[in-house]
Amino acid sequence: MGEIKEQEINQMCFACGIHNPIGLKLKFREEQDTYITTFTGGPEHQGYDGIMHGGIVSTLLDEVMARYIYSKGYNAVTARLDVRYKKPTPIGEQLMIKGHITGQRGNMFELTGTIELPDGSITAQGKATVAILEG
Repeated sequence: MGEIKEQEINQMCFACGIHNPIGLKLKFREEQDTYITTFTGGPEHQGYDGIMHGGIVSTLLDEVMARYIYSKGYNAVTARLDVRYKKPTPIGEQLMIKGHITGQRGNMFELTGTIELPDGSITAQGKATVAILEG
């Protein structure tokens, strides 16, 4: 097996990988201690007609929180994820997904995340514990 080039690492990630043909291809930015991405779901992302599948909703929250820690240079994975679905998340509308670090204990980070509609209302909230892997 040859060396893996840095730009090839994680490029098949379902949420952010640019080479995954069925992936979400999320792109992120950091603004004032908040990690942000946007996403507009299509019919292929729905559960019930017009409503985003809850698994995609939880994937969006998981990714904005765990990847925030990864973006800080840590090899990190989600240890726990709790999602509160406040109201249906529609497809066809641009969503803003935000993550915030709320604490750290040893090699564990605590984060919160939200999915917001263009009017600012929140459709889902998440809490995550993200573990730093050693090595």
